[in-house]
Amino acid sequence: MKNVIFISPNFPTNYWQFCRELKNNGMNVLGIGDQPYHELMDELKGSLNEYYKVGSLENYDEVYRAVAFFISKYGRIDWLESNNEYWLERDAHLRTDFHITSGFQVEDIPRIKYKSKMKPYYTAVNIPVARYHLVEDIEGCREFIKEVGYPVVVKPDNGVGAANTYKLKCDEDLEHFMVDRPEGVPYIMEEFIHAEVNSYDAIIDSNGEPIFETGNVTPNSVMDIVNDNDNSIYYILKDLPEDTRAAGRATVKSFGVKSRFVHFEFFRLLSDHEGLGKKGKIIALEVNMRPCGGFTPDMINFAHSTNVYKIWADMIAYDSSLAPVGEHCYCAFAGLRDGKNFVMSHDDIMAKYGDNMKMVDRIPEALSGAMANQMYVAVFPTEEEMNDFYQDVLRCN
Repeated sequence: MKNVIFISPNFPTNYWQFCRELKNNGMNVLGIGDQPYHELMDELKGSLNEYYKVGSLENYDEVYRAVAFFISKYGRIDWLESNNEYWLERDAHLRTDFHITSGFQVEDIPRIKYKSKMKPYYTAVNIPVARYHLVEDIEGCREFIKEVGYPVVVKPDNGVGAANTYKLKCDEDLEHFMVDRPEGVPYIMEEFIHAEVNSYDAIIDSNGEPIFETGNVTPNSVMDIVNDNDNSIYYILKDLPEDTRAAGRATVKSFGVKSRFVHFEFFRLLSDHEGLGKKGKIIALEVNMRPCGGFTPDMINFAHSTNVYKIWADMIAYDSSLAPVGEHCYCAFAGLRDGKNFVMSHDDIMAKYGDNMKMVDRIPEALSGAMANQMYVAVFPTEEEMNDFYQDVLRCN
């Protein structure tokens, strides 16, 4: 029986399903989290063999002791994972310290977490990258902007999501950023690319080959959603485009990805861009060595009539999966921001789209910055029907 430690199994709230499928595959599933056991969902409790509560997952010594306790009780740990961007570095440190070899180690972190260090791995497989500059002083930034022009995008070189990411449109914006940027946080500045985000989402086996593949599209910028307090939309594609598939598989090989659920983001150009390519071309954005965030795993299941929680757990148990993949459709996420004067009420939306609806709920506060406040997740057989849904639910007076 394999011993698997799952870090923070209670958040996001849907991640208990990873634990359930591990346990269904005969794994010994050991959870470490900071939520009291009696507050855990019953479904999660039933998916764990044992749970160790720490005062804070931020406290490495506490988490280290929890892992040591499980080793003393159950023996060697075969896997340690959180599937969470926030804990990727923590996971790698724990694997390195306890010689758990089934995952990224400390030495791997720079190339999978620092946006500037990702770029050579893209160019090695002929995927174009945006020009960039590592921010040090305003003079260097001005020299870079002289080359690429405004606007430019600045973001933490090692960051999670769109937090502290800004579009600078003029010298005044640049000056304000240089004064207000967080102290001690390395920033990267990139040329602005007029594009939508297309992702490659896959579960990869121990040989670096995909067991399952799909993708999503984010038409509006997460950076703008956060900074403008706007609505949020994205959708799982009915069928993965071949150019996205090819770019994703090449990226898997270049980064040496094995035995992981990955979410790679690419730009698809919305207009010709000098030095990068023609409208429609796929351009590198960044790798994320974990599932796409929030409720996306559930959306993938709805779009492809499958169970990616099981496919991932099968990858760990068997290095393959026979989980069925059924009829394909589009799965649309609409996140509506509180305070906007929407034309359609909740009752109106449910009356018209209730048969399409898969999830309707309030979005947890920790995710609301990028995903808004009220979510509707619905499936549609055609892109046209999905677009009609978006036009209806997002229309404001």
